[in-house]
Formats: sequence, C-alpha cells, structure tokens
Amino acid sequence: MSEPHKATTHEEDHTGPIKNPKQLLVAVFFSFVIPVFIIIGLVYFVNSGHKPAAGSVNAEKAVAERIQKVGSVAILDANREMKSGPDAYKAQCAACHDNGVAGAPKFGDAGVWAARIKTGYDALLNSALKGKGNMGAQGGGELSDYEIGRAVVHMVNSAGGKFAEPAKPEAPAAQ
Repeated sequence: MSEPHKATTHEEDHTGPIKNPKQLLVAVFFSFVIPVFIIIGLVYFVNSGHKPAAGSVNAEKAVAERIQKVGSVAILDANREMKSGPDAYKAQCAACHDNGVAGAPKFGDAGVWAARIKTGYDALLNSALKGKGNMGAQGGGELSDYEIGRAVVHMVNSAGGKFAEPAKPEAPAAQ
C-alpha cells in the first residue's frame, strides 16, 4: 500500500552546504575577494566624478564661483543728493517703459495708465518696490524707495495723473 516510513538520521539535518575543501575555497573566494573588488570599483566610480569639466581652465576659480555667497551688502551714502523723478525714471525705469518691453506700460500713454492711476499712488509704489508681472522688484536697489516713488509720480503725471510729489523722508536723528 504505502511506502514504509524511512527513518532519517538527524545527522543530515545538521550539515551545511559546504561538504568538501573545494566548496570551502569557493565560498571564501566569493565571501571576501569579490566584495573587495566591488569596494575598489565603487571607490573608483565615486572619485572619477570630481574631475574638472572639459574646457575648465581654472578649477579653483570655478569652484569659488559655485560656492560664493548668495547676497551682498552695498553701503550707499545716506547724505547723497536724491534723484529727481525724471532722473530716477531715466536711471531705473526708462529701459522698459520707454519701449513697452515685456508688457510694461509705455511712458506717457494715457490709455494704458488710466486703470493703473485709479489704483492710487500707494498701490503703484508697492508694485514698483516689490515687482509685478515681468517687472522685478526695484526696492533695495541702487535707488531709495523715495526716489522710486518720485519716478512713479513722474510716470503717472506724464500720462495724465495728478499725483503729488512724495514727502522726503526725515533724516535719522544724530545720536
């Protein structure tokens, strides 16, 4: 009917996969020699990426440019003469607003400026200082916020607006 149950020895349960010296040598080889070669290959791979790019003449300068500080501090003379509205316009705004570059409203175009004039001086100054659309922020640049305000008034008044010149900021008290 059925096969008689064979008696197994417990000795077979306690043996490993290595049964002769040749298998031992193969196991040692794969356990130690191959990982050494893999590590050497990885080290070579990682170090090969630090070579200077083709055409890079001055590697130190290239590295210094990549790790330079993000910002810089410019110290301006607080007692310098403030630019008038037309001068500030020519220095900062004329490049785009004279020709209508990147959607900038053209200087003196009453039709384009009419809707902007209705928003008021504060809204226009805020847009000029913080940027709007394609126009970058002008605040904190070479000109003071007061000078940017004078340029805004000059542009608006040339397009038919009736904004008053902004009040000059008070000088800080000497300590």
